[in-house]
Amino acid sequence: MAKAPAMTRFVVVGIGADGWPGLSGRARDALADAAVVYGSARQVSLIDGHVAGRAVPWTSPMSDHLRDVLADRTEPVVHVLASGDPMFHGIGTTIVNAVGRDRVTVISAPSSVSLAAAELGWDLATTVVVSTVTAPPEAVVPELGDGVRLLVLSRDGSTPAALAALCDDHGFGRTGVTVLENLGGGGQAMRSGTASEWDRTPCAPLNIVALDCRGPSASRAPGLPDGVYVSDGQLTKQTVRALTVSALRPAAGQLLWDVGAGSGSIGIEWLRATRDGRVVAFEADRDRAVTVRRNAERLGVGHRLTLAGSVPQAFAAAPSPDTVFLGGGADRTVLDDAWRALAPGGLIVGNAVAIETQQLFVDAHARLGGSLTRISVERAAPLGTMSAWRPALPIIQWAAVKDAATQEDS
Repeated sequence: MAKAPAMTRFVVVGIGADGWPGLSGRARDALADAAVVYGSARQVSLIDGHVAGRAVPWTSPMSDHLRDVLADRTEPVVHVLASGDPMFHGIGTTIVNAVGRDRVTVISAPSSVSLAAAELGWDLATTVVVSTVTAPPEAVVPELGDGVRLLVLSRDGSTPAALAALCDDHGFGRTGVTVLENLGGGGQAMRSGTASEWDRTPCAPLNIVALDCRGPSASRAPGLPDGVYVSDGQLTKQTVRALTVSALRPAAGQLLWDVGAGSGSIGIEWLRATRDGRVVAFEADRDRAVTVRRNAERLGVGHRLTLAGSVPQAFAAAPSPDTVFLGGGADRTVLDDAWRALAPGGLIVGNAVAIETQQLFVDAHARLGGSLTRISVERAAPLGTMSAWRPALPIIQWAAVKDAATQEDS
């Protein structure tokens, strides 16, 4: 019987804009002995004449070409070029995740943010890094805050102008904007200004943007003012929203189902509390769904929020949740279907104003356990020439963690 071919090993080499001269001796030796080297057309041009093997540019779409390369066992060793540090928003991470750490050797070069921090004299350990390569420019919005320093990886030459406009739109017009173009290469250049007066002329496609934020103080804590949301009245008010998002315990890498999203405020503030969480917002009303999308995009989390339709029908097509919030329109079927979808250890929280929905959660507490809390909020309001407390409608909040002892399919 013929022996099966050995698994291909991959050597991922980081390369800067300065090309071959900027590579370490180890990187040069690895590439010089390579039988085949894959990279972007720009990267391949940087090693032209220095490698004896084949240098192959990625075809479009690159993801398909890379998948074919990872599956091919023709070559015992395949070399791949990456921009800067392959493990910093780079192809090195993709390859390691696909084939396993034991089949990948990574030879790093300085990342773009390391080069930028060196040019600016910024402490990289206290600088926030945001990528808009795969996310929209709005992804910077939750990070804006007075005194915060951001390094933003640009998608293309139009990104700096988009970032400056966002800063200005959110009250950060005095923010210092510095664009570092072609870092490490012969065409390296730097442009500076303020967000409100930024020159909209496109920059070089290869750039990184430094934002030295000047504007209002900001917090990721839940409880944004009600006025930041567009709403037709279906809005969980500030105080209750802050308590609810806290009860939902936002955590890294988690997925929330926001059932009966309304204006989307609960899911949006849950997303703002974690940099990589995701939300599926279920909203049957089309106008409200548009509002959810609008609010999420303006507040910088739209790229992490997916809209879905009527429940419980839409549950079947959604990924399984780590956390569920039941807002408007919950009934026994919706609650039980959401509970079944929730993984053991997952958390469910429901808010109810109407007596019928409150009773639903009282019954759920008896069947499934957890806790019941009655939230009552009063605000001072004019009463003639004086003031009095005006109570809002009380809310019953049910919260429960699903474990092996409380898994009920009824």
